[in-house]
Order: sequence, then C-alpha cells, then structure tokens
Amino acid sequence: MNFGFLIFPDLEELDLVGPWEIIRYWSRFAQGPENCLMISEKSEPVVCNKGMSINPQVIFSECPPLDYLLVPGGQGTRQEVDNEVLIRFVAGQAQYCRALLSVCTGAFILHRAGLLSGLRATTHWASLDRLRDLGDVTVVEERIVRDGRIWTSAGVSAGIDLALAFVADVAGEETAGRIQFGTEYYPSHRSYGGLQKHEKAPQYMKEQD
Repeated sequence: MNFGFLIFPDLEELDLVGPWEIIRYWSRFAQGPENCLMISEKSEPVVCNKGMSINPQVIFSECPPLDYLLVPGGQGTRQEVDNEVLIRFVAGQAQYCRALLSVCTGAFILHRAGLLSGLRATTHWASLDRLRDLGDVTVVEERIVRDGRIWTSAGVSAGIDLALAFVADVAGEETAGRIQFGTEYYPSHRSYGGLQKHEKAPQYMKEQD
C-alpha cells in the first residue's frame, strides 16, 4: 500500500507534518501503509513556508501508483495551481487512488486537477469565500468534510484531525484510538483571545462557545 504526500515550495509545514505523523504511526504500529512517500516534482530539497526543508523521497516521474494521496496547503498553492506538471501528476494519480485528501488550501490543487467539481469541501477559514467563488464547489464550514473518496479539511492543525478520521474510517475506531493515545492528541478545546467569535470564523468555531 502506497500513501503519498505531495510536497512543493512554500507549503505550510503542519499541513504536512501533522498528517504524516498520524499516518506513519499507523504504518509503524498498526499495520498501516507499507510505504509513505514524500513526493516532489524535482529531487532537490523543498523549502516550506516557515523555513523547514524537506528531502523528497521520490519525484513525479518515478512515483509508483498511489493508494492514497494527501495534498497540503499554504502560500505555495497559489503558484502550484498553475503548475501544469504538478496538476497532471495529481490528476494522473487520482486514477489509482482509493482516496485523496487535502489540508487547508490544498483543496485548490484538487479542484484544479478536476477532483472537486460538484462536491462538498472545505478549506482554511480565510479562503472559504475564495473556494465559494470557484462556483462549482459546495463549501461546508466544518473542520473535516468527506464527499465520496475526497476528504478535505480546514487549515493547518485540522490536518491531524483529518488523518485520524481517515484512519478510523479505513482501519477502524480502535486503530485510530491507539494512534490518538500514542501521539497524545487530545486538544484542550481552550480558545485564546476570543477569536472564535471573529466575523470570519467558520460556523464550527462559533459553535464551540
């Protein structure tokens, strides 16, 4: 089983590293995917939005068929939606994938690859209107949205919740629970500064009061 993680310049680190931790934990301790691959267009290190440098494990032209593909977001997506090589790679791998997942503005890459039209989806709160403006996506203000084999999530830290929900669906609640326990991922639900009441905050944040 091959689980791919798309990487590109200026991606948001936690969009990638959060899900990677969950999926690798699944792989290592609960019989998850045999191969977890960091995949890039080119072989040189990829520098993320906050300066983290990541070494690709495989390039597009040498990537095997993937069972699952996760697309992170970040500022880099604004350029990568116009990267024909990257979009062709995502669309091509989608032919094999059992599921495709996006975190944050990775949703815009899925859309450009022709994978979101007519579906329900979400993204980072600051880009919800931009997703609506595409005109053919039903935007849902939830932390995680699944429509068939397409999974999308809100921004940054939401990728961890996305990965856990995905594992629960594929491998069962007990497996997801073991991963959650092992990674000690139990958010405190404490909101700092009252910003969950901001006019731009998605509905699920406002409902936490």
